[in-house]
Amino acid sequence: MGRVVLVTGVSRDLGARFARLLATAPDVDKVVGLDVYPPRIDLTGVKYVRADIRTPVVGKVLAVEEVDTVVHLGVGPVGNGPRGPVKELNVIGTMQLLAACQRAPGVERFVLQSAGAVYGTSSRNVAMFTESMPPKGGVSSGYPKDLIEVEGYVRGFGRRRPDVSITTLRMAMVISPTVDTVLASYFRLPAIPGVLGFDPRMQFLHEEDALEVLRLATISERPGTFNVAGPGPMMLSQIARRLRRPLLRIPAPAFGTVTPTIGRVAGISLPGDLRPYFMHGRGLDTTALREIFGYEPKWTTEEIIDAFAATLEPGPLAFVGSARG
Repeated sequence: MGRVVLVTGVSRDLGARFARLLATAPDVDKVVGLDVYPPRIDLTGVKYVRADIRTPVVGKVLAVEEVDTVVHLGVGPVGNGPRGPVKELNVIGTMQLLAACQRAPGVERFVLQSAGAVYGTSSRNVAMFTESMPPKGGVSSGYPKDLIEVEGYVRGFGRRRPDVSITTLRMAMVISPTVDTVLASYFRLPAIPGVLGFDPRMQFLHEEDALEVLRLATISERPGTFNVAGPGPMMLSQIARRLRRPLLRIPAPAFGTVTPTIGRVAGISLPGDLRPYFMHGRGLDTTALREIFGYEPKWTTEEIIDAFAATLEPGPLAFVGSARG
């Protein structure tokens, strides 16, 4: 018999696409997609359950559907909305999901989609983070702190249920024309806001690589913690040139207030806490992904940006600012 997989976070584009892809896999019998919000894209072949992972419903779903594999994609950043409910869903939701998994004897595998943000962002960053490195500048708040807490709870679950194979995937931010993410919205702006005096190194992940790594972790036993990113970080100035966008250099003190305002004018949600990332950036070492997990990303960061650029209309200031970088 094939696997029965519960996928959380299917209201997000990547979660929905992954659940739909998994439903076509020959070694998967059933996919159950769970989220408190309905998916924005069609979930052909997936049994969708509208439920909150903070409630006892998730335990009932695990039992009734006889789930043996849980893929937790329900941890995400906040936009301009209130911070409290998102933190509660990220952290308390994960705690409740793990508690339900602990009580479900049929659960054999748990896959967590974490993020490179777990390493934090500061001037003390190393060029490339490996999986064993702690945040160099510390993490005290926001989405990165949620990730640290979530990963800690998952490790605790692993100690209580050593029979469950656990894979944690620390993914770089996905940039794709078909996946709605904060960075994709950011790079669609006519001019890209940047912090005056900084040119951060950035590294991204293509949707195809993200989906394939999630699929492999789901259908085969590949325990451990792995960075997942396209090789070859790029400077923000290089990214702006390839996107045919000028950089709008904003003094650091004003960046956190100006950027959300620009987003509202453009009709997109840009959080005000992007400043550290747009000052210092982040690089992920993917040696373990290649040598232990056994996957070589097919898309480099440069190729990801070039593919994304091909879908954009030139900004009104592109030819004025792109040559300057």
